[in-house]
Parts: sequence; structure tokens; C-alpha cells
Amino acid sequence: MSLGKKHVPTSCGEGAGGRVQKLDEGSAHARPAIGDVSGAFADLGTFIPLVTGMVLLGGLDPSRVLVGFGIFAIATGVFYRRPVPVQPMKVVAALAIAGAIDANAVIASGIVIGVVLVVLAMTGLIERLQTLVPKAVLHGVQLGLGATLIWAAAMLPKTSLPISAVLLLLLLGAQRTRLGSYSALGLIGCGLAYTFFLGAHDLPNVAFALPSFAVIWPAWPDFVHSGYSVLLPQLAMTLTNAVLLTAILASEYFPQSKDHITTRNLALSSGFLNVVLAPFGAVPMCHGAGGLAAQYGQGARTGLAPIIFGAFCLALAVMAGTSAMQWLMQIPAEVIAALLAFAGVQLMSLNKLAVASRASLVVVVATALVSLATNVAIGLVAGLVLARVSTAIRDFTRT
Repeated sequence: MSLGKKHVPTSCGEGAGGRVQKLDEGSAHARPAIGDVSGAFADLGTFIPLVTGMVLLGGLDPSRVLVGFGIFAIATGVFYRRPVPVQPMKVVAALAIAGAIDANAVIASGIVIGVVLVVLAMTGLIERLQTLVPKAVLHGVQLGLGATLIWAAAMLPKTSLPISAVLLLLLLGAQRTRLGSYSALGLIGCGLAYTFFLGAHDLPNVAFALPSFAVIWPAWPDFVHSGYSVLLPQLAMTLTNAVLLTAILASEYFPQSKDHITTRNLALSSGFLNVVLAPFGAVPMCHGAGGLAAQYGQGARTGLAPIIFGAFCLALAVMAGTSAMQWLMQIPAEVIAALLAFAGVQLMSLNKLAVASRASLVVVVATALVSLATNVAIGLVAGLVLARVSTAIRDFTRT
């Protein structure tokens, strides 16, 4: 559409979409590139606790793990050209931290889940799944996931809750000023300055070394173990959070990219990259709605954000080696908690509740509560059941 040509919408939906697109394009030009830099590190609240826990307690090679994240993030930025995040798969991380699966089973999980995601994407089953889930259910899962992130931030160990709350308020307040695109980066910088100059901490070792690229192929029992203990719960969470919710949120933030950031492409990119990277020691990774909300909230608008994050991971792997996790842990826990809670607040999108009908509102709130009390996968199932019951009752009352 040329600048001099008047666009006449053919429907109300097209007109609304056109307005959203213009607003988004305008905001992309209005926000400085520093938004992508700050947004690149806005998801550290999820990344650091899970990755450091997997490495320190799960016996994984930190250099290989960081190289995997680096390649995954750079490939994501180049392909999507938007701040689509890269996160560790949460069920796998939790099981590895708890000692329920070892390093070989973690690698096997990445391969198994990756193959399943590729199959779902290539066969078109992922699009069919998307059509079966009502928007009210997905909004409820989104609301519940946001609340879960806030709760997780409050429960982080060795964290002062009042300080974390103050930092969160500063992050949220900064979004109403010109400092919004600098806030995450500034908070991390201040946290590191406190650690190094006022916290009396010794700097971790610096050990320049190239990571090993030897292939690690798990034994058959590792694949079997990952299949029955990891596959179903992780797949349910990945399809809900990393595929369905991420695609919906991306279409709201970047309507002009909705035909590119699709459920099929998100499942395909996650699956393919896991299959390729897992044998080299990478942990299972995926995209995530919380990370997208956090990065967008900090001003990230292009694929530069994940590319910067990926380059950071690669540099840390080469410069720090086995001490990489110690370097990440220099960021104070209160800063990590504030970033994690910020992602939750951005994801909740409470404005959707104001425009929802009474029937939809019941489904949204109930789905959110179940998601918060259990997990997003169970919340999705509960929401589907409730939505079906609600529809049946409404149809019965009309007859």
C-alpha cells in the first residue's frame, strides 16, 4: 500500500487490523534500537534460574548448553525478524533440577520432543489443534501463566520480597517514561554494579576455551525414560505456551507478521532446532509467551533482540567456559525476581477481561485459576471442558 493511496477497509475487522498495524509500525520507528538491546535480556528471570539449576544440579556441560541457546536464538531472530524468545523447556528443567532425569535423558528428551513437534507441524495437526481451542480458554491460560510467573518470582529462594517488589514497580513505572526501553538493561547493570562493587564478591574465573562439538547420542533406555516421564507433560506445556499462546500474542503485537509467526512455524522451528542441537549437548528449548511479553514490554521490536541474546550466550560460553553459570549468578536474585514478575504482568493482559462477555469471563477466570493451581496444560484441558459445558448450557437455554 503506497503512502499516497487511501485504504478503504472492506470490513470492520480489516479496518481494526489496519489501525493496529499502523500503530505497531509507528511504535517500531518511534522506539530506539536500545529497546532491542534491553529486550534481549528481559527474559533472564526465566532463563537464569532454570539454566543454572540444570547445569549445577543436572550435571550438564555449561559451554554446550550456552552454545545451544546461542545458535537457537540467532536462528530464531534471523528467521522470524521479531523478538521471538528462546527459553528452556520448563518440565524438563524441573525434572533435571530435581534429579529425576540425568544429562543423557535431558538430551534424549530434546530429540524426542523435537521429532514430535516436527511431525505435528508437517502434518498440519498443529493448525487443527489451534482451531479446536476457543480464544476464551487461551486468554485464561495466558492470564494463569502470567500469575504463575509472578508467584514464581515471589518464591525465588534467597530473595528479599520487598526489594523485588520495589524493583518491579520501578520497571512498570519506567514504561510510562522515555526510560522504558532502558529499564531492564539498566536494572541488570545496577544489580551487577552492586554485586561487584558493594557486595564484596570475588569475580568468577575467566577461561577462554572453545566448547566441545563431539556428538552425544543417548542410549535406548534414555529415550524410553524420556518418552514416558517427560514427553506428554512437556509437550502439553510446549504446545500451549510456546506455540499457541506465542502465536496469538505475536499476532497482537505484530499483526503484519501473523502469517509468518504461526503455530506451524513455531512448532517447526522449535522441533527442528532441538533435533539438530540436542546431540551436541544443548538442553531442550522452545519459544514462550512470557518471554515475548517481557521483550516487547522492554521495547524489543525486531529480530535483533534474540540475535543479541544469542551472541551473548556464545560469548559467555567461550570466555567463561565452566565458570559461565557463576557469572550469570552474579546478577542479584531480586533483579531476577523483578524481571520474572515483569514478564508475568505483561503477559496477563487484564484489559481483555473488561471486554469479555459474562460467559467468556467465567471460562477465562476458571481456566486461569486451574492453570495457577496446577499448570498450564491442565488449565487448558479444564478450560476446554468448561467452554464445552458453557456452550451446551447456552444452546439448551435458547431452545
